[in-house]
Amino acid sequence: MPLTDSAIKTAKPKEKAYKLSDAHGLYLLVNPNGSKLWRLKFRANGKEKSLAFGAYPTVSLAQARQKRDEARKMLAQGIDPSAERKAAKQAQRTDGLTFEALALEWFEYKAPRWAEGTRDKARLYLQKDINPAIGARPVKTITRPELVELVRKVEARGALNVAGKIRQWLHHIFRFGLATGVLDANPATDLDVVAAPQKATRHHPHVTFAELPELLGKVESATINPLTRCAIRLLVLTAVRPGELRQAPWSEFDLDSATWTIPKERMKARRPHVVPLPRQAVAILVQLQEITGDYPLVFPGQNNSARPMSDNTINKALRLMGYEGRQTGHGFRHLLSTELNGRSYNSDWIERQLAHGDNNEIRDTYNHANYLEQRREMMQAWADSIDALCAGNNVVSIKREA
Repeated sequence: MPLTDSAIKTAKPKEKAYKLSDAHGLYLLVNPNGSKLWRLKFRANGKEKSLAFGAYPTVSLAQARQKRDEARKMLAQGIDPSAERKAAKQAQRTDGLTFEALALEWFEYKAPRWAEGTRDKARLYLQKDINPAIGARPVKTITRPELVELVRKVEARGALNVAGKIRQWLHHIFRFGLATGVLDANPATDLDVVAAPQKATRHHPHVTFAELPELLGKVESATINPLTRCAIRLLVLTAVRPGELRQAPWSEFDLDSATWTIPKERMKARRPHVVPLPRQAVAILVQLQEITGDYPLVFPGQNNSARPMSDNTINKALRLMGYEGRQTGHGFRHLLSTELNGRSYNSDWIERQLAHGDNNEIRDTYNHANYLEQRREMMQAWADSIDALCAGNNVVSIKREA
């Protein structure tokens, strides 16, 4: 028998949910909490399915029957009403989805897989360059010419590396939209075709080995923070990346075994890196313990000890000492590589010390050798040669107290 309004009104909840059937698959589900929900049972593509029509009395019996009849018409035309409803909801969501919302979803998905430096750059470029231009736009309405214009504005200020990253990230964000079903096309493809020509590659500037005593002498006499002085010395002695040094916590160091172990989360190549510490480096770290040993970080920031030294501190100090365009913090890595390769050390030892990946991806995947003892001997010889050079030039050695 078809349902009546009076039967629906007088239906009382029971210990378990139960159904009151109408006709042609329409029924009312009465739940133990007293809610009364309209459902339609039907078959599509050989499978039994159900469709929700809302709650009684918000949706009346007559309205529920009207919705049922509309669904049955769709079934007669070979259309699955539940699939059609899902598609409509998805279209409604995607039509109003802004680029900023999609970019945030992409960032939150990718961020755990990135090194901290990559996360910071992606966040900065999104906030500074991308979102101000297209963030508020519905993502489906963004066109390739708009993206070309966005990137060209970045190129116009000479930031070609930033523009390259932005092209790459735009491409990945829209690909993410394709994969998650909110887009049908990627307008960020082929942006490199109209990219401004790159300037000739310029490696991080660095002095020659023969000029190192003069630089270290200026480091010693310059009016700079003692932590900055120690940081520069340690970069010379270890050839780590400046960011790896600035953000290093004391917990990574074992001074008894003269070893610094950097976890993969902090490494560019996303694999742990063991740094052998020559005696001179250990001496500097022992001195630093007296200054910052009570803090988690070896090089805490001046204004906030919970945050590391600013990423501009080392390069600013070198500029003030007259080395602008001649030496950067990263340049000490190039100095070590040039000098040790010139001394005919095994290139694998040097590359592992620099935490470089192998250009041969297959070889890189299987080559897990750390060459720790070989590198320990090599880096001690490097530190000793600096001391010898400084002594010959009447410059205070790098192991002098801070």
